[in-house]
Amino acid sequence: MIEVEIAFALPNEQKIVSLQIEEDCSAYDAVIKSGIIEQFPQIDPDSTPMGIFGKAIRNPKETVLKAGQRVEIYRPLIADPKEARARRAAKMKALKDSAQG
Repeated sequence: MIEVEIAFALPNEQKIVSLQIEEDCSAYDAVIKSGIIEQFPQIDPDSTPMGIFGKAIRNPKETVLKAGQRVEIYRPLIADPKEARARRAAKMKALKDSAQG
């Protein structure tokens, strides 16, 4: 048996569950065994993206965990990062232009 963690965070709440799993347990199976889905029903383990220590994993059902790893369950992005950067840049340009003119 090895110990791993499962983590999920909302803007106002986060949960990290530590659990003991078999050495050949996948990230997907660990998420199911953790019980975190019962606490956060919006998590769909079949489609919600997951990662290990900030690095996305392509197939949680085939990713075997190692002792001490933390599986992170990701929420959907509210805004496209490229669009958000473009809006910030346009805002900064407008502020700069109004300060010069």
